[in-house]
Amino acid sequence: MLICHLALLSQQSFAQSSSQKSDLNAVKNKIEQQKKSIKLTSKQQKEIEKKLKQDDLAIASTAKKMNELKQNKQVVTDKISTLNKQQKELLVKKQQQEDVLAEQIRSAYSAGHHDYLKLLLNQQGPSDVDRTLTYYQYLNDARIQSIDNFKEVITQLKSVEQQQQQQAEELEALVNKQLAQKQALETQRSERKQTLKTLNSQILSSKQRLNKLEGEEKSLIQALARIQAQLQKEQELKGLSKLKNKLRWPAKGTLTHRFGTKKQGYLRWKGVYLSSRLGRDVTAIHNGTVLFADWLKGYGLVVVLDHGEGYMSLYGHNQALLKNVGDRVEIGEPIALVGQSGGQSQTGLYFEIRHKGKPVNPKLWCK
Repeated sequence: MLICHLALLSQQSFAQSSSQKSDLNAVKNKIEQQKKSIKLTSKQQKEIEKKLKQDDLAIASTAKKMNELKQNKQVVTDKISTLNKQQKELLVKKQQQEDVLAEQIRSAYSAGHHDYLKLLLNQQGPSDVDRTLTYYQYLNDARIQSIDNFKEVITQLKSVEQQQQQQAEELEALVNKQLAQKQALETQRSERKQTLKTLNSQILSSKQRLNKLEGEEKSLIQALARIQAQLQKEQELKGLSKLKNKLRWPAKGTLTHRFGTKKQGYLRWKGVYLSSRLGRDVTAIHNGTVLFADWLKGYGLVVVLDHGEGYMSLYGHNQALLKNVGDRVEIGEPIALVGQSGGQSQTGLYFEIRHKGKPVNPKLWCK
């Protein structure tokens, strides 16, 4: 009886052990599947982020071309305005020359019934003949000069009209090119919107969003550290220490996120976010040198300026960059265009000021 009982217990124990092993294997399989799923998701997310960067750069290239076209259009428009002014002045001169010639023709016609030879023979003395010859020579010279002036005005007028035609054709070409660029920009924005939608669908939880933000902040810190290491300080750049509450904000807009406020989890804003209109100028807060001008994960198209004495300013989420590394910029000079690169759904500017690598409150400097 005891032996039977022990055999039964042994069978039960073996069955329980087999069941536990089976459960463990099932759990291990699930863990392995989850790891594969996470790995696949991570790979997909990297591909989507790569596509987002490509979309941002395509938009930046088109936006920069459109900005150049806008400037070229203004130059051509100014030329046309100048030519129109010249044309008006020449038309006035032309009318004046026509009036002078008409008066001379009337005078010549009035004196036309006198025979030139008879006038000479009827003079009483040599002095009278000389005066008559001088008078007629004067009238002839004046008439020739008037005709020459008239011809010159006509030549200038034709030249101006030709230039007007050329500039009008150039302007029309620029307008057509700008329309094409605008259509391309809309297509690129649509693609970016879809990419952003796909990227956001991959971020399922607050923890994942926090991890993403941590990764982006880490990328920014590493980039700024590299910049700081490579920085060649210039003696003429005096820093920003004496400019508190004296600088202008880099773009017109509304301050929607303030320095030091909560961002996600324990993360806080290291700069400020200015909501602004797409394509608006982003200007340098002070004189400086461009240290960085490229796409950065989480921050999109970024410009970093060195102001000397360890002070740097950073401008992120731009639509296009207007300056290159090494360029010197002056206070108020456009350096970028407001955008939404780097995965932003709203248009605006992310702006930081750092001193010796540490972020400081931009509101202490800008008003």
